[in-house]
Amino acid sequence: MAPRAMRTAAASLSDARPLSYWLDDPGRPGALPALTGDERCDLLVVGGGYSGLWTALLAKERDPDRDVVLIEGHEAGWAASGRNGGFCAASLTHGFSNGLARWPGELDVLEELGARNLDAIEAAVARYSLDCDFERSGEIDVATEPYQLADLRETYEAAVKAGVTGLELLDRDAVRAEVDSPTFLGGLHDPRGVAMLHPAKLVWGLKRAVTALGVRIYENTRGLELARTATGMAVRTPYGRVFARRVALGTNVFPSLVKRVRPYTVPVYDYALTTEPLTEAQLASVGWRNRQGLGDSANRFHYFRLTADHRILWGGYDAVYPYGGRLDADLDQRPETYLTLASHFFRCFPQLEGIRFSHAWGGAIDTCSRFSAFFGTAYDGRVAYAAGYTGLGVGATRFGGEVMLDLLAGERTVRTELEMVRTKPLPFPPEPAAWAGIGLTKWSLARADAHGGRRNLWLRTMDRLGLGFDS
Repeated sequence: MAPRAMRTAAASLSDARPLSYWLDDPGRPGALPALTGDERCDLLVVGGGYSGLWTALLAKERDPDRDVVLIEGHEAGWAASGRNGGFCAASLTHGFSNGLARWPGELDVLEELGARNLDAIEAAVARYSLDCDFERSGEIDVATEPYQLADLRETYEAAVKAGVTGLELLDRDAVRAEVDSPTFLGGLHDPRGVAMLHPAKLVWGLKRAVTALGVRIYENTRGLELARTATGMAVRTPYGRVFARRVALGTNVFPSLVKRVRPYTVPVYDYALTTEPLTEAQLASVGWRNRQGLGDSANRFHYFRLTADHRILWGGYDAVYPYGGRLDADLDQRPETYLTLASHFFRCFPQLEGIRFSHAWGGAIDTCSRFSAFFGTAYDGRVAYAAGYTGLGVGATRFGGEVMLDLLAGERTVRTELEMVRTKPLPFPPEPAAWAGIGLTKWSLARADAHGGRRNLWLRTMDRLGLGFDS
């Protein structure tokens, strides 16, 4: 990085608070009491992020008389659900291209289910008065290198051939008329398939909604051990136990209570910044009147969007895998990544030089080798799980809740018949192979970005094995 650019990036970070902008809110609800003693219920949900809260809500909608308990190891939304970018996508497959590569025979069904899922989220926001700044503003995938224009056109043509409608290819002038950056060469616009929202407020709204429906929530109550009983399952917690007929696990990046599931996910640390609120003149210099979410098309990509109070959230690029897959709170802060992100921000928006960042944060997300969620049951169908959303879980977790409830009910549905639901990704190998493989992949992706998108032998081999690694 050039000395002047480095000084500019460093100065912009001097006042940044080391916590999620979304969670730094005076309206944040207080924690509910921890469980002490024993509880009994029909359904126990483990995890108080999107996955668990959507599952609890859907369970009560399906059967208002069902007795539901939810336990959360800390506070609802404190982890990935409260610190992501707030992109709520219709895609259940981590994007059209990933779905086409993996499940071409059922892609039309997956696209329809995804669209219906996003519509259902929008309806729930209205029905339960979830004050989460929900905006169905869409998303633009932008090209910042010439080779990416060809990739976007190929995606567009494949989507049209598959019957996906509503997408629009944008040339340089058209994309810069939407959001003005000298780095933008073109884009692929999806005007209806993505909503922007305040992720923490969505969690807090869901928490209030399920409580009003009669779900009993215990926070600071970690599930420690899962065991079979004569009538169902028992989960041990620090100060008690929960006895339940059925259990739904929405623990995602945290070690699953079903131990055989653990090799299918690894934690990857993602980082983001938010600026101070833009002035009217700064907003005018960028455009962005339609408030779409954006992401560039590199392998090591950035995602960015406007908040309700006119800040820019800028995240992505670095994806840090800790050796052994350990979760370490020290990795939630990474100044070297913040410096890289800030320098890239000013390269994208040089007209905003001088603006400062108000918040800088990071945290772990769960990823799996196919980049989209997988599902399953354990203990003769008494326990269901969904995991592996790989950073695209704001919307897809609601679908995952539907799948888990179908599986626990033993029902054959359109969802449970999907190959996506019936199959698993390849598990990650033990260390040190996982560390070496992920490190080599990251190096290869960076090299591809620097060489016109050309994928080396390692990436081509991963592609043939169905491991993806393209984002």
